Amino acid sequence: MNADKSTQQRHRVVVIGSGFGGLFACKHLRKADVDITLISKTSTHLFQPLLYQVATGILSVGEIAPATRIVLRKQRNVRVIMGDVNDIDVKNGTVTSRLLNQDTVTPFDSIIVAAGAQQSYFGNDHFATYAPGMKTIDDALELRARILGSFEEAELAKDQETRDRFMTFCVVGAGPTGVELAGQIAELADRTLDGTFRNIDTRDTRVILIEGADAVLKPMGPKLGGKAHKRLEKMGVEIQLNAIVTNVDARGVTVKEPDGSERRIESACKVWSAGVQASELGKILAAGSEGTETDRAGRVVVEPDLTIKGYPNVFVVGDLMSVPGVPGQAQGAIQGGTYAAKAIKAEVEHGQKPADRKPFKYFDKGSMATVSRFNAVCQIGKLEFSGFIAWLAWLALHLYYLVGFRSRFVTVLQWFTSFLGRHRGQMAATEQWVFARLALEALDDPDEALELHKQIGGEYPTGNGKSVANVKPGTETEPKAV
Repeated sequence: MNADKSTQQRHRVVVIGSGFGGLFACKHLRKADVDITLISKTSTHLFQPLLYQVATGILSVGEIAPATRIVLRKQRNVRVIMGDVNDIDVKNGTVTSRLLNQDTVTPFDSIIVAAGAQQSYFGNDHFATYAPGMKTIDDALELRARILGSFEEAELAKDQETRDRFMTFCVVGAGPTGVELAGQIAELADRTLDGTFRNIDTRDTRVILIEGADAVLKPMGPKLGGKAHKRLEKMGVEIQLNAIVTNVDARGVTVKEPDGSERRIESACKVWSAGVQASELGKILAAGSEGTETDRAGRVVVEPDLTIKGYPNVFVVGDLMSVPGVPGQAQGAIQGGTYAAKAIKAEVEHGQKPADRKPFKYFDKGSMATVSRFNAVCQIGKLEFSGFIAWLAWLALHLYYLVGFRSRFVTVLQWFTSFLGRHRGQMAATEQWVFARLALEALDDPDEALELHKQIGGEYPTGNGKSVANVKPGTETEPKAV
């Protein structure tokens, strides 16, 4: 284990996570008399709300995920290191992170934990093999490959039943991500891919949006949820409410109705956007701090100043904090990270005591979601509106928070091309994007990973330079459909 021994005498701040909370915290400390170490398990700052546009071919990864080091290049008091944090010792003031097989211990005087959240499958983690979530770049690229691969398989299908299965797309969860993704898959099939195949008509695609609650976009209220519902149905999206997904496999999903009965939906391509689970660091913080608790989603119940009990130098922000009235959205992370940075700066430069801190107050700037091109729903306080004006507001807000002038410029060009025309510039997909997760799983359990791959289909690399074709006895040695 290599200890990171700092010889600097300035106040040491460790920030965990390069998302909205972590990045904004670093930026607000740019002129402070502190040394910052940003620890992230990825090399980029991900604009997560636009991941679905990467998955459906509108934007490229680079436009929504600039390199963190480049973003912070001119901020001389920040050092960026990559690593997956596996321990936070709040008593001794150290963070342990791992990159490949090397552990690094980083000391701190103050720490801002902005580790975010991951997809939750409500105890059914095996669903992830067949229904990727929408939380990471890998998820978006895998989903893009699955979507485009399904159309390719439908083109080659020998019978109508197989063709229908490959042209049926299931989106689980009717929150903002699910609504946006379902709408974009429908537009991809109806506009971009229309006329590009010879054996199938992509306009026959079925997009099914499955929601366990009784409404679409329920947190946004019945008015906006109802407008989104009607718009999706007009686009041909099938909306199934009060439907609980009880199983997901390679060939489809099993849905439980309110009366207890179950039914099957045959679908080759599924995506999960039904829930989130906080980072495991929440449990580590709770275990290391007497009296600190976590909620059912694993979020840390923090003090009014976003710290944990007994440790006024340990801040928890973003999706990892549990604060009543603060949604798990970018605005909550931005405001939380900014608040923590200002509190540290006030202590270092003005000697402010933790007891003198004003409680964190969240300013709700509203919620919005796109349903289709030129159509969105928007809620700002008591004001609710939808349609083209809401769509323009959505565009403006997302452009504002995109990091970097070039990202904004290129994104506008991509949106112009995609929304006014039919072309989408990011339609590349590879088989490796689909099977990368199984290849990683094979490092831990090759037999189990190979068996899962056989259920999905395709040729699976064994690591010895050969591949195993997934074929049935007595058939041609062609790989099964992905």
